Amino acid sequence: MMRNLRRISQLLIFIVFVFLFLNTEYKDNDVLPYAVNVFLRLDPLVAGAAVLSGRALISLVWPSIIVVGLTLILGRFFCGWVCPFGSVIDFVDATVFRRLRRKKVIPESWRRYKYFILFALLASSVFTLQFVFLFDPISLLIRSFTAAVYPAANIAINGLFDLLYKTPAAPISERLVGFLKDHFLAFEQPHYRMAGLIGFIFTGIVVMEYYQRRFWCRNLCPLGALMGLLGRFGIFRRRVAEPDCIGCGICEKGCRMGAISDDFFTTDRGDCIECMDCRALCPERAVRFTGEPASKGATLDISRRALLSSLAVGAVAVPVFASEGYRKAPNQKLIRPPGALPEDEFLARCTRCGECMRVCIANGLQPSLFEAGLPGLWSPVLMPRIGYCEYNCTLCGQVCPTGAIKRLTPDQKKKVVIGLAEVDRSHCLPWKGDSDCIVCEEHCPTGDKAIKLRDEKVLTMTGEIRTFKRPYVDEKLCVGCGICETKCPLTDRAAINVTSRGESRAGVPVL
Repeated sequence: MMRNLRRISQLLIFIVFVFLFLNTEYKDNDVLPYAVNVFLRLDPLVAGAAVLSGRALISLVWPSIIVVGLTLILGRFFCGWVCPFGSVIDFVDATVFRRLRRKKVIPESWRRYKYFILFALLASSVFTLQFVFLFDPISLLIRSFTAAVYPAANIAINGLFDLLYKTPAAPISERLVGFLKDHFLAFEQPHYRMAGLIGFIFTGIVVMEYYQRRFWCRNLCPLGALMGLLGRFGIFRRRVAEPDCIGCGICEKGCRMGAISDDFFTTDRGDCIECMDCRALCPERAVRFTGEPASKGATLDISRRALLSSLAVGAVAVPVFASEGYRKAPNQKLIRPPGALPEDEFLARCTRCGECMRVCIANGLQPSLFEAGLPGLWSPVLMPRIGYCEYNCTLCGQVCPTGAIKRLTPDQKKKVVIGLAEVDRSHCLPWKGDSDCIVCEEHCPTGDKAIKLRDEKVLTMTGEIRTFKRPYVDEKLCVGCGICETKCPLTDRAAINVTSRGESRAGVPVL
């Protein structure tokens, strides 16, 4: 009964996750009707790292306190009943690797690695270096869905539709296609830098299931480690009735987390995710989950030396990655979203979850590579040649779970400068005297156009004097939205480029 309830819980919560993910987009309204970032706000690891590295209380992540409180009572239930990444892993295990007979090739000592990763990440966060995004399962899942899974699904489904339409006998309904395109598929195909790398990491974590059930959750997940530490105090525990146990070992073999020892009575409460498999498998119904004292509980196998070493690694990483060798000087191509906090504070709070990239209407926000050095890996950066910042859109500030991008009103947003445009006169058609072109001026969205056209006479290569409308940028009016660079018709490189020069951070109106 409880096992089936867990499966239903996992399914329903994953459906909610997918629903919120699909609705993290513009819906003919600049205001999202509900909190699409609720899973990130429930994540205690994201909350703790953002508070420690940002050195400020963040009101947006208060729901994580509820998860902490429930974990202190129920144990590590989140990983078995709620976590959408855990649901994906369990689904793959139940389908792809269902009949796989795994050999014990993973040493039990690997279980401690998740604690070392957790302590190292928290230590670096104390010194304002935020690397939690590399391992946090919720951030990792949303980022993977945003950059790799969803774009790939769009390509595959649209390709299938095209194939079926070309097959006269294919029983395909136009109403079905319209429904999918309205509610599931993207209006325009999204594409992201490093989608292959992000997808490879996600796939790698899932494929680890081949070697061990819940490999990621057992050995590497820092959120699982945090839940495990808190769950050790939980009063809802596995208990075995000794007179009823016949020592068959079915519970130990069937435990997806390997939390049951060889004596079948001792349970590692830090690894037990309350999945209830052992209770369902027990032929004598000797296993119960109650508030009574557990039969036996395993102790946390972490030495003081290992703990101090992991803390030291996290602390030492700060000066290493913040040095000039790894962290670059300010890059003019590092254009942050409107409302972004000052750079150091922004990187301290940003979880690299990809929510802002997902919600960006024009697909302009992309995961950074080394524009901000290694500490800024995968943080959002506007790449105008790919897409622009919509002048009337404030969605990125609405979906940011930690306030790294402040929520702005439409009027505030229109006054925030994220960069400035500059005409490349050696490449621009009117400036070269090749032909007229007014595309950048036509698309400029500011009330009083920031791009002005002036009629000027030009001596062409043929010796003819012609009049061209040459574009000029009024720096007092330009906000750096990048639409001019996006829409520039030149295919090799744009003749007008936007840089972060003149930016104003944290949504402070400057005009």
